[in-house]
Amino acid sequence: MTIATEPNASAPPPPEAQAKPSAKKSSHAGDRVFLGLSRGSGIVLLVIMAAIAAFLTYRTVLAVSKDDANFLTTSEWNPAGDPPVFGIAVLLFGTIVSSIIAMAIAVPVAIGIALFISHYAPRKLATPLAYVVDLLAAVPSIIYGLWGAVFLVPYLDGLNKWLDQYLGWTYIFDKTSDGVARSLFTVGILLAIMILPIVTSVTREVFLQAPKMHEEAALALGATRWEVMRMSVLPFGRSGIISASMLGLGRALGETMAVAVVLSPSFIISGRLLDPGGGTFAQNIAAKFNEADEFGRDALIASGLVLFVITLLVNGAARWIIGRRKEYSGANA
Repeated sequence: MTIATEPNASAPPPPEAQAKPSAKKSSHAGDRVFLGLSRGSGIVLLVIMAAIAAFLTYRTVLAVSKDDANFLTTSEWNPAGDPPVFGIAVLLFGTIVSSIIAMAIAVPVAIGIALFISHYAPRKLATPLAYVVDLLAAVPSIIYGLWGAVFLVPYLDGLNKWLDQYLGWTYIFDKTSDGVARSLFTVGILLAIMILPIVTSVTREVFLQAPKMHEEAALALGATRWEVMRMSVLPFGRSGIISASMLGLGRALGETMAVAVVLSPSFIISGRLLDPGGGTFAQNIAAKFNEADEFGRDALIASGLVLFVITLLVNGAARWIIGRRKEYSGANA
C-alpha cells in the first residue's frame, strides 16, 4: 500500500525552479548605445532646464534688487522711471484669467469632438475630420491672431452686448466701455480655439485605446451608447484627458503673438472681463522687449521667470494628480 506524503518544505526546489532569469546588462552593442543615448538625452534636458532657470533667476535678482515697489503686487510697469517701478500683478491676473476662460471653453468641446470622432462618426467621416483637427494644430499662432483681430473682434460685439444685457448683474459681464472687444474675454475665446485641436488630438488617441471588450460587455448588459462612454471610455481616458488639458494649458499660458494682436493692453486690474484692457506675461514681453533698455529687459526676464515657475507648477500638479490616484490609469479602468 502506497502512502502519499506531502513534499518536504525544507527540500530544495527543483533545478527548473531555481533557474530564474537574472537582470543582467545586455551584451548587445545596440542596446548599450540606445541606453547611453536615452540616458544622455535625459541628462541634457535636465541641464538645459537648470541653465534656463539659473539665467532667469540671475537676471531677476538684478532687476528686483533695484525695484522700489513690491514686484509681486505692483500693477504699474515703468522700469525706465525714476525710481524704476514694475510689477506683475496685472500680468499674472490677465494670464490666469484668459487661460481659465480658454480651458473652460476648449476642454468640454474637445472631449465631445474626440468622442464623436472615435466612437460615433462613421469611418468615412471620422478620418477626414481627424485630419482637419490635426491640421488646425499646425496653424501658426500669428494666423490665429490676424483672424482674431480682423474677424473675431468685430463679431464678438453682439455677444458682448447680449452678455451685458442678461448677465451684467454678475459684474463679470458688466460692460462699462463702448470700445471694441479687445478684452481678456476675447483673448480667452481665441486661446480656446487655438488649444482645441491639441486637446482634441491627444484625447481622441486615448479614447481609441479603450478596451473593446469593456465596451462590448457594457452593450451586452443593455447599456446605452452614452452609458458605455460614461462607464468604459471616459474612466479609461481620464489620465489622457488630464494630460491633454495640461498640454493645452501650457500653450494658453505662453501664447504670445495671437494675444499681442488681439488685446488692447493696459495695466489695470478689472473683474469686468468685457472691458478692453489687461495683459499677459508673454504679450508684455513681446511688446516691450525691443524698446527696453538693459534694466527694462531684466524686468521683463523677471516676469518670464514667474511664467516659467507657473508652467512648472501646472505640469507638476498634473503629474501629481495622475500619480496620486491609481484609478486614473487606463490599465485599471
